[in-house]
Amino acid sequence: MAGEWGLPPVPPYKPRSREVNRVNVREISLSAIIAALYAALVIVLAPISFGPIQLRVADCLIPLAAILGLPAVFGVSLGAFIGNVYFMHFTGPLDVVFGTLANLIAAYLIFRLKKNLMVACLAGSLIIGGIVGGYLWIYFPPPDIMGFILPVWLAMIISITLSSIIAIAGVGYLLVKALEKTGFLDILESRGLQIYRD
Repeated sequence: MAGEWGLPPVPPYKPRSREVNRVNVREISLSAIIAALYAALVIVLAPISFGPIQLRVADCLIPLAAILGLPAVFGVSLGAFIGNVYFMHFTGPLDVVFGTLANLIAAYLIFRLKKNLMVACLAGSLIIGGIVGGYLWIYFPPPDIMGFILPVWLAMIISITLSSIIAIAGVGYLLVKALEKTGFLDILESRGLQIYRD
């Protein structure tokens, strides 16, 4: 019948192996766990997670991208989306879109620069500070930075960058180093997850 219309024959169906599906399910599950943890930290710690002077503790999960790869990149991005949607009445749709984008770029950059984790964490902090601080001044008055009179947008970028350095290059860096030393990564690897080591 196919020959009558000049169509090539359809190759027989080949089911994908179970191992490929299992790996994908594990990675998706890891992304979901990280997203849920990130969103929960943002929501529970909302008083310090939003505003001109903030310490988004959930950002300490972003450096996990260095050891857990793309599942962590997608997890912290989805978690930022969920947490920011939950408080969209407070910060608006800009925070939902650009906050998520900032996490995606920062986490991917950390994943790509994982050989030098501290530099990667500092670069991720600058990305988040630049993107989030670049629009957050629309919603909040500028923070006072040691008495200097700065443009509103610059004061916000500096404030968010400093808080991101604490959360990402401070707490997040220490979290990754602790996970590497405790043997927890060996457990994850034995369960079939891809772990990126130094």
